Amino acid sequence: MDATTLQKINNWLSGNYDIATKEAIKHLQETNTLELEESFYRSLEFGTGGLRGIMGVGTNRMNKYTVGMATQGFANYLLKSFPNKEIKVAIGHDSRNNSRFFAETTANVFAANGIKVFLFESLRPTPELSFAIRTLGCQGGVVCTASHNPKEYNGYKAYWDDGGQLVPPHDKNVIHEVEAIQNVDDVKWTGGEANITILGKEMDDKYIQMVKNLSVYPEVITQQHDLKIVYTPIHGSGIMLVPKVLEAFGFTNVNIVEEQAVPDGNFPTVAYPNPEESETMSIGLNKAKKIDADILLGTDPDADRVGIGVKNHKGEWVLMNGNQTLILAFAYLIEARKAKGIAKSNDMAISTIVSTEMARILSERNDVQYYSVLTGFKWIASLILEKEQQENYVIGGEESFGLMIGDKVRDKDSVSAVALLCEMAAYEKSKGRTLFDKLIDLYIQYGFYYESLISITKKGMNGQKEIAEMMQGYRNNPPVTINGSKVAQLLDYELSLGKNLITGETWKIELPKSNVLQFITEDGSKISARPSGTEPKIKFYFSVKTNLSVKSEFDEKYALLQQKIKDIISDMQLK
Repeated sequence: MDATTLQKINNWLSGNYDIATKEAIKHLQETNTLELEESFYRSLEFGTGGLRGIMGVGTNRMNKYTVGMATQGFANYLLKSFPNKEIKVAIGHDSRNNSRFFAETTANVFAANGIKVFLFESLRPTPELSFAIRTLGCQGGVVCTASHNPKEYNGYKAYWDDGGQLVPPHDKNVIHEVEAIQNVDDVKWTGGEANITILGKEMDDKYIQMVKNLSVYPEVITQQHDLKIVYTPIHGSGIMLVPKVLEAFGFTNVNIVEEQAVPDGNFPTVAYPNPEESETMSIGLNKAKKIDADILLGTDPDADRVGIGVKNHKGEWVLMNGNQTLILAFAYLIEARKAKGIAKSNDMAISTIVSTEMARILSERNDVQYYSVLTGFKWIASLILEKEQQENYVIGGEESFGLMIGDKVRDKDSVSAVALLCEMAAYEKSKGRTLFDKLIDLYIQYGFYYESLISITKKGMNGQKEIAEMMQGYRNNPPVTINGSKVAQLLDYELSLGKNLITGETWKIELPKSNVLQFITEDGSKISARPSGTEPKIKFYFSVKTNLSVKSEFDEKYALLQQKIKDIISDMQLK
C-alpha cells in the first residue's frame, strides 16, 4: 500500500470519526487489505452531477463523512453565490440503503450553516424534488440516490435554483469548493436543527395537481378509465406517487406488481433495478400477460426513468426501447395539442445528440422548434431556462428511458411520463388500436428509424488510456466508410468542430465541449462514440433508417435495420 493511502487510513483512525467507522477500518486491516486499499486509495470524486459510489468506510466510499464534506462545499458555494439573502434548499431521497441517513446528514450540515432546509418526510421520486425547488423558491437542492445502479451504490445529486442539475459555471465552482474541504473538522455537523422543515402531503398534492394539468384528453380517459394497467416501482420511490397520479387522471384498473411494490434498497427480485433491462421488467411482463393488460410500466428506484411494455402488431408482448418511447410521447403531445387548438407558434421540443433523429423530423414537420443538446437532462433544463422568455417548452427526452413533460419539473420525470403514456394508450384504444400500431404509423409517416447501443469496458489499469487512444485514433484518422457507406460528416464535440469529409467544409458546433464523436454516413446512419468520464468504459450509439411504405413490410424492414447495426459493429471491429 502506498504512503498516501496509508496516511489517509491513519488520519481516519486518529481523527474525529465515530467509533463504528474506526472499528470497521480495523476489521478491514485484519481481514481484507485489498478492500481497505480500494476504500482509501483516492477520494470519491465530486463530479459535475455530484457523488456516486459504493457505500462503506473510506475516502473512496459513500458514507456520512464524504456526504458531509460534499455538503459543506456546496453550502459554502451557495453562501458565496447569494450574499445577504435567505438561502433555501430542498432535500429528497429514494429507497436505497442509507438514503434516509444521507439525506438527514445533508440536511443537518446545510442547516448548521444557517441555510433553511426543506426535507421530505420519507422517500419521494426525484422529479418531485426538482418541483419542490421551483415551488418553494429554493436556491439549491440535493437528492440522495444512485439511480439505477446496483444495490451496493448510493449517490448525491446536486441541483441549482431552476430545479435542474448543476451546469456551468456552477458545476465546476461547486467542485472547487468541495475539493477545498480537506478535513471533517471543516464541516459544520450540528446546531441548526431549527432550520429544518419537513415536507409531506401538501407538496405531494401540488405535484399531483401539476401532473394532472398535463393531461390533454381527460375525456378519453373517462371513456377508457378501465384501461388495464400493470405498474412496477421496482422496489423504489415510484410507489409513493405513481398510483396516486394514475388515480387523479381517472384510471381505475391499475394493477401493482406486488413482488416489487415494497421499497427495498436490496432490490431482492432483480440484479439491476433498471427498467432498461428486460430481466428487471420480466415479473411485470408476466403479470401483464397473465391478466391480458393493455400496458406495462416500470420506474427505477428514484422514479426518473420509465420502461414500457405493449403488445406488438402480432399480439406479442414487447418492451419498447427509449427512443421508441420518446417518439410516441413527442408525437402524442405535439399532435394532441394541435388537435385541441392549444399548440402555440413558439412551441419547442428538445432531445439529445445521441437520441433518434426521428424526433427532429417529427417536430419540424409539425412546425415545432427542435433543439438538440448534450446527453443529460441538465442540458435540456439549461436550454429551457435560456429560452423560457421567448419559446414555450412542450416536451424533452433522451434515449436512456427519460422524458420531461412540461416546464414545471427540470429533470427527467417518470411519474408524469407514466400518466401520459397511459393516456396515450387510452387514446389509441379508443380508436381500436395499440401504441405499437401508432408507432408503425409514425414510421410510415416520418421514416423508419431504429437505434441501439453497446458499451465496451476496458479492464485493468490501462483501461482509461486504451479508450483515450481509441478516441484519438478516430479523431486523427476517421473511417472513410462504415459498412460500405461513405462517412460524410465528422462531428467532434470536444473540439466544437463539424467537418464535411467529402467537401472539406468545417463549422463550429454551438454546444458546450464534450468528449463525443459522431460519424454521419451518406446513407443516413449515425454512429456516436461517448467515453465515460469516470470509468474505463465507452458507449457506441447506432442509428439507422429506411423507408416503410405499408404496415405489412414492418417485420422485413425491422430485421434489415437490426442486421445493419450488427454489420456496422462488425465493420468497426467493436466486438
